[in-house]
Amino acid sequence: MRAWRSTTELDLGVPQQRALLGLLLVRAGEHLRLSEIVDVLWAERPPATAVNVVHRYVGLLRRLLEPELSPRAPGSLLLREAGGYRLMVVPDSVDLLRHRDLAHRARQAADGGQLDAALELFTDALALWRGPVATGVPEQVRSHPVFGGLDREHLDTVAEAADVALRCARADRVVALLRQGVALDPLNEPLHARLVLALAASGHRAQALAVYDAIHARLAEDLDVPPGPELRAAHRQVTGPAARDTTPGAARPPWVRPAQLPADLAVFAGRHAELTQLLGLLAGTEEPTGTGQPTGAGQPARTRQTGGTGQPTGSGQSTGPGQPTGRRQAGATGQPTTGQPTGSPETRAATVVMISGMAGVGKSALAVHWAHRIADRFPDGQLYLNLRGFDPGGPPTQPAEAVAGMLHALGVPPQHLPTGLDAQAALYRSLLADRRVLVLLDNARDHDQVRPLLPGSPGCLALVTSRSQLPGLVASDGAVPVPLHLPPVDDARASLVRRIGPERAAAEPRAVADIIELCGRLPLALAIVAARAALHPGFPLAAVAAELRRTHGSLDAFADTGSAIDARAAFSWSYDALTPESARAFRLLALHPGPDLTAAAAASLTGLPLRRTRTLLAELTRAHLLTEHSWGRYTFHDLVRAYATELVEDHDTDATRRSALHRMLDHYVHTAHPAALLLSPDTDLIPPGPALPGVTPETLTDDQQALDWLTAEYTGLLPAMERAAASGFDAHLCQLAWALEAFFDRRGHWRDWHTAQRAALDAAHRLADPEWQAFAARSLARVDGRLGHYAEARARLDRAAEAFDRLGDTVRLANTHRSLGWTSDQQGDLTAALAHNQRALELFRAAGRRAAEARVLNAVGWYLSQLGRYDQALTHCEQALVMMRETGDRYGEAATWDSIGHAHHHLGQYKQAVIGFHNALTVYRELGVPYQEADTLTRLGDTHHATGEHATARDSWQQAITLFTELGRPDEAEGVRARMRDRNRERGLA
Repeated sequence: MRAWRSTTELDLGVPQQRALLGLLLVRAGEHLRLSEIVDVLWAERPPATAVNVVHRYVGLLRRLLEPELSPRAPGSLLLREAGGYRLMVVPDSVDLLRHRDLAHRARQAADGGQLDAALELFTDALALWRGPVATGVPEQVRSHPVFGGLDREHLDTVAEAADVALRCARADRVVALLRQGVALDPLNEPLHARLVLALAASGHRAQALAVYDAIHARLAEDLDVPPGPELRAAHRQVTGPAARDTTPGAARPPWVRPAQLPADLAVFAGRHAELTQLLGLLAGTEEPTGTGQPTGAGQPARTRQTGGTGQPTGSGQSTGPGQPTGRRQAGATGQPTTGQPTGSPETRAATVVMISGMAGVGKSALAVHWAHRIADRFPDGQLYLNLRGFDPGGPPTQPAEAVAGMLHALGVPPQHLPTGLDAQAALYRSLLADRRVLVLLDNARDHDQVRPLLPGSPGCLALVTSRSQLPGLVASDGAVPVPLHLPPVDDARASLVRRIGPERAAAEPRAVADIIELCGRLPLALAIVAARAALHPGFPLAAVAAELRRTHGSLDAFADTGSAIDARAAFSWSYDALTPESARAFRLLALHPGPDLTAAAAASLTGLPLRRTRTLLAELTRAHLLTEHSWGRYTFHDLVRAYATELVEDHDTDATRRSALHRMLDHYVHTAHPAALLLSPDTDLIPPGPALPGVTPETLTDDQQALDWLTAEYTGLLPAMERAAASGFDAHLCQLAWALEAFFDRRGHWRDWHTAQRAALDAAHRLADPEWQAFAARSLARVDGRLGHYAEARARLDRAAEAFDRLGDTVRLANTHRSLGWTSDQQGDLTAALAHNQRALELFRAAGRRAAEARVLNAVGWYLSQLGRYDQALTHCEQALVMMRETGDRYGEAATWDSIGHAHHHLGQYKQAVIGFHNALTVYRELGVPYQEADTLTRLGDTHHATGEHATARDSWQQAITLFTELGRPDEAEGVRARMRDRNRERGLA
């Protein structure tokens, strides 16, 4: 899914935001309820904050689609409607809508007998398709029927286009489209039937029969069913007496035919998505047409008698034990990485394919398996060479040695070899000219090692595997990169079951799932564990899983298997190939406790400049020791992290590790502190000390960037605080806990907030600093209040106020009075709440703290309103609003609009009240503040009820109940329900 404004491509944001935009586009012009959106984005397990996240993404999409909008304007494209949203678009601006219009016009033309015009319209419609729908969004979202239906709609249109093409004798126009369609849906019999007919009508009868045999075999193996009537009828039409094979073919002169492929892995399983993608890269290559060439000594038989035709099963598809058995992922990634859809007229068959991935992910197994499946497309033979790019047994194979070995395999006597690498490579390319040879170059180290071995003939295919991404091969030689990632869970399970046996796996399904999880789905790790289990058939799998769990975080469970390699050795070969600087960075990154990190965090850990760090991260990513799983965020595989942790503990001194940890914590403190100030300009945080040299904090310029950074880093900040506590960095622990207060509160993370502030209070006592102890006590009191522990909160606040008073700390004393005011409010003492805030206002004015003064002005106005003094309340709140706009305090502005709405409501000025509440909701939703949003929705419901808009009132109250429930606030949710019941009784509806 991609979008442009004029000629500029837009950044559609994180995958979940892209998914929301995709859903809105699929349902363009229709009303989408929030419940539908949540169901599509999160299916059965939506997070507690799902509705709030949707509101936030809507705000971001509005700014993306209409950048000229003012912050609070609703816009004209993405409209908020009762309980949901509607996206209004011009039909010509969306490919899907243009596709549907063209297809509709094509059907009308076909119904009117204008077949040529219909075919052109169908072709234009299908040309708008750029691959599987919703590419770039999470897999669980793509699998939802709302998106799956579009793929089916596309395939139905392909079938209609094929019918028209066959009727007007222009079948060649749809062959590529049909190949593309069957690659997406490998068991679609109607599409296969049309492909068989189209190939035969285009003069490729042998290919048509091969396609039929392939689907015949797949139906038998996967579903245990024969072809259906439509497919059988297509086969009879092609094999009837009137059919003729017009495919050209000619005998080739005898030559030394190499057959060097290693044996296919008998337990190979899964990887259907990757195999589909790889097969798509061969679009345009001819099937074998009976040239009379032998299959070659040592090659496995790849034919099966199906239906008495004697044809091969299609595309060299293996029918032996190496056939994939994992979960089918038809069309999951069937689009080649060349930027054209598989089988489109612009696609040319790839001549160099490069499979890259981390150690142990299964690159060689996939390459060999695929090579066996497609070997029949290369009747002149198959060459194989292990380049030993990452091999402990010796240095990488030198290019001259490699080329000489290839020439020897092609029958060139040693005495006839020319002198020099260039001359030998030229002879090698000459021998392969006009031939169809598959060359598998396994375990390559770099571009220079591979390049002399690439054939020059377009009929040949070079298949390269490497732990490095080999960007030079892609840039200079047009290689198509196929990055190999961890297999899906179902594929990992299929592989494990193949190795340990289905009965044993079926007896302990929970242990099988645990083993897969603890191995991180890495095929090498699964193979090692499976080998150990196979050697001890009497051991329960639960015991194997327990041992993995016991050693989790190390590689001990994946070593000493008695085999040639283990996981630690496999990772070491990639590590040993790094430059010293990259190796140091790899080790130090293991000290980061979170699930991922940014380049700036990595720069701080290593103490290097950001630009240099980006270069090292790129090297580690190319080596597949790190993964850039989203833009600018890097992560380890769990087992690679364990290996890096072992290395940093063995190679780096305690002082080195502690300095790196200190820099990392400085990075987070010196980014979180300014983030907190952007979110709450009135905060009175204790400033952190200077950062160590080499620390690179993130640069944040506004509250939205601050909120985005805190959201992205949240899962790393919590373990960073734990690491700080465990390592004796008490000041960093306090600074982080306090800087996150506003974020904890806004997002409703009160349990995490309480844990962090409890730890900060303990750390402050260890530091024996009275100011820090008072600050920590106040922070813990605030979250105690949020959790309803008002007595504990008041006691801590009273002690903090006394301490700040003794220290002469006017500003922090004022903020403590604010907290005492809130607590008094919760305990039902509004007069005390007003008095505390009035005292805070005096102190802030004396200290010249304008931002804080603005917030307290609103608080005073709120409590005046609560006490029935509405005109005075409006005076205070309107003054506060002006000051907050000056200071840029959007959160405070939202709270003030809510107060203004409340006062207008009680003055009977309902129109002004609704405006105030809507202004508050707009900002709360943009900032992601669900608790306050629910509070405001409750009051908005009251106003709608007072004006007789009872249905609208119910909708506002129901939204508030949903938010309170998701936040784990049952008392507040029940309070709103009681309010609804009371209002119904008043109306006589009870």
